[in-house]
Amino acid sequence: MSVLNVDRADFLKEEDIVIFEESAAKFLDEHAPPARVQRWREAGIVERAAWREAGEAGLLCLSVPEAYGGGGGDFRHEVVLMEQMAKKEVSGFFASLHSTIVAPYILHYGSEEQKRNWLPKMASGEFIGAIAMSEPGAGSDLQGIKSTARLDGNHYVLNGQKTFISNGQLADLIIVVAKTDPSRGAKGTSLIVVETAEATGFHRGSNLDKIGMEAQDTSELFFDNVRVPTSNLLGAEEGQGFVQLMQQLPQERLTIGITGVATMERALEQTIAYVKERKAFGQRLIDFQNTQFKLAECKTEATVARIFIDRLIGLHLQGKLDAATASMAKYWVSDLENKVVDTCLQLFGGYGYMNEYPIARMFRDSRAQRIYGGSNEIMKVLIARTL
Repeated sequence: MSVLNVDRADFLKEEDIVIFEESAAKFLDEHAPPARVQRWREAGIVERAAWREAGEAGLLCLSVPEAYGGGGGDFRHEVVLMEQMAKKEVSGFFASLHSTIVAPYILHYGSEEQKRNWLPKMASGEFIGAIAMSEPGAGSDLQGIKSTARLDGNHYVLNGQKTFISNGQLADLIIVVAKTDPSRGAKGTSLIVVETAEATGFHRGSNLDKIGMEAQDTSELFFDNVRVPTSNLLGAEEGQGFVQLMQQLPQERLTIGITGVATMERALEQTIAYVKERKAFGQRLIDFQNTQFKLAECKTEATVARIFIDRLIGLHLQGKLDAATASMAKYWVSDLENKVVDTCLQLFGGYGYMNEYPIARMFRDSRAQRIYGGSNEIMKVLIARTL
């Protein structure tokens, strides 16, 4: 039983989901043990072999139909894997971005040829996916991007700079947000897929030095007159990119809430175990009323978050999750995650500040949750529009 003592939604307790959860946990125990994950942190990147192993085990593109090489499952399978990775502290391995953010753009907006060409390679781990939205001067404000894709015969000529791009050093396939008609604002935005091995003029910048998620190869990317076939445009015509982004961002924001709750659960498990062993002034930390009250607050808040997120997973499975509610999940759960993890770290005392303790890594890693996927301030703007 989870430390939260709350029953999961019925749709997450079906037999095939439970069996898959056990399989995913076993894979991570065998292929992402703490020593290997630590090597990824030290290297600043997850080795490509790990992606291939995940692909061979059928853990990439879980909700992509089998016809395109995927697992043939649904979003519940993606949820299970995300939660297991959070609980086992496999931070920095952004298989969830690859499978639940990048692949759906191709699945929903790609032509039949695009889907058959790219999705099987993503499912096998041969191709690692990324999406390039943010720029040095445009983050949450996607309408402010400056990258351009100029039509030249049967090619686009892509120019621009992207930053904070997850999977940037490894990516073989990148969905680039660019202006195909800068005069039309958001309506002139398109999504263009770049296969990096064939992209003359494409350069990877530095693997960015972050305060957390050290194993994640978050990068700068440069496009200098990169010629991309017009057949790599996502959608039947130019100018659909902003609408496509708005349609897919709710799932991305829900995934942030899902990992946030799983992280809180793990933080509580570790902290409760610690305070039951650690002694001060002749008694266990758990015997102090302050410790009990702090953990009671954290458990209550995390439980509320769990019930809320499970409700939203159910709505998403029914195709009923709206953008504003997904924004609520993203901002509120990530704020709460930071609060709970910080409270737990405090109960570890000096040990909580030591990098070898998982709570310290959770503290650092959690901070990005309030920024990526659209800053929490932007989430509040989106919610306020519904008032």
